[in-house]
Amino acid sequence: MRIRACIPLLLFLSACAASTPSPAPHRPRSQRITHLQRAAKLPWLDGGRCVVREASQPWPVLVERCFQALDRDRVEFHDPTGRCAVASTGAAAVGLGFCVLAAPEVVVGAVIVLGVVVVAVAIKEELDAYELRHLYPEESGTARGTKAASREAVAKRKPEAEPEPAGQDRQPPVPPVPVGPTRHASCEPVPVPHAGQDTFHNDCADKVPPNRYPGMDVLVGGARFDALQVGVRVLWEIKTHQFDTYNAFVQDQEIEKEVKQLRKERDAAAACGYGFVIGVSTQSHKDALLDQIPSLDVVVTGCTR
Repeated sequence: MRIRACIPLLLFLSACAASTPSPAPHRPRSQRITHLQRAAKLPWLDGGRCVVREASQPWPVLVERCFQALDRDRVEFHDPTGRCAVASTGAAAVGLGFCVLAAPEVVVGAVIVLGVVVVAVAIKEELDAYELRHLYPEESGTARGTKAASREAVAKRKPEAEPEPAGQDRQPPVPPVPVGPTRHASCEPVPVPHAGQDTFHNDCADKVPPNRYPGMDVLVGGARFDALQVGVRVLWEIKTHQFDTYNAFVQDQEIEKEVKQLRKERDAAAACGYGFVIGVSTQSHKDALLDQIPSLDVVVTGCTR
């Protein structure tokens, strides 16, 4: 018997579980998000891409199509109910693991993951996007057909300040960030649109790390960063100043201002378990920063204007 042969039985069990009335009212949650959250607890060899693709299917169907992508060397399966032994009698090819994982409910001790699970990149991006739509509907354009005034329109209503050498990298006030039960800023990354309208700066922030959320900054620990690097827990601050063209006095003033900003951002990143990298356009800018804080991780991006 092939794996597909178990699907009718598992779909029947799913239907039975779904027909049981809930003892108390609860906020509706889509089947897709429920499946993504369940799959996020498991290790995947493909970065979770199969799960994201099949998340709208019933859970047993998702398991059937993505079981080969599961890192089974890190998962132990047990059948405390004995149901899977009956369902797979004479079908060794089906395997206990598939039957246990595809069950509509999670039995305590049935699935044991070895080691720490880092949420697969593709699954995390889907869940982050879902959280963003609920936390910041005005940023994602899903707030029941209404949109908040754009940052550009707000900026036009403000009096223009005296220009500064580093004006292209100035950041507007950070919007409210989610807080945990202890009222501390959340360490979960929250994507928000790039703060400024500097195309050169934003392109560099998107391409150099490269950015997990192209076109977006990210809020972590109460601080705003230009990018979250794809595949790793590293936050970036990008500087595209024409630093070499400034006179000595302006360079000193710029470095003094940057040092204060970078200390704050590095501390916020470290408190949330992230690495922190500063990208600058020239070697002289890098040298000036390292003269002040030798422990900084500074990279010459080569981004030019």
